[in-house]
Amino acid sequence: MPTTLKQTRQQAKRLLRWCRVDGHVDDDRVRQAIKAILASRRRGYVMLLGQFERLLKLERARHLARIESAVPMVPDLQARVRESLESAFGADLATAFVHNPDLIGGMRIQIGSDVYDGSVRSRLAALERSLGIEAMPRYARAV
Repeated sequence: MPTTLKQTRQQAKRLLRWCRVDGHVDDDRVRQAIKAILASRRRGYVMLLGQFERLLKLERARHLARIESAVPMVPDLQARVRESLESAFGADLATAFVHNPDLIGGMRIQIGSDVYDGSVRSRLAALERSLGIEAMPRYARAV
């Protein structure tokens, strides 16, 4: 078992590569890997499990699109957005549509760590920054 953080990260990456089948993480292989690590109880196994979990979360997030809109989206628009995202990011992309009135208008899409923000709120924030206006605290805006 690895003893340093660098070795642990390398081992976790190797485990993740082993868990991939046809470009996707196989849940059965993940379970097998975790069972083998837990059964071994060798030095550093807790740190290895932590790093492996972190990599799995990142991998899952890469295949999930969170779409926020200021108003609830009609099913036709949801289908068009889903199709556009699947054509750009792959057919295995899962989508979650969320109503967020704080956006004021527009849409915000997050896929993994990438954020595509076309909301009115982000444009107003950019305008404030370009004019050198200090952003008001969130609680002060509602007053």
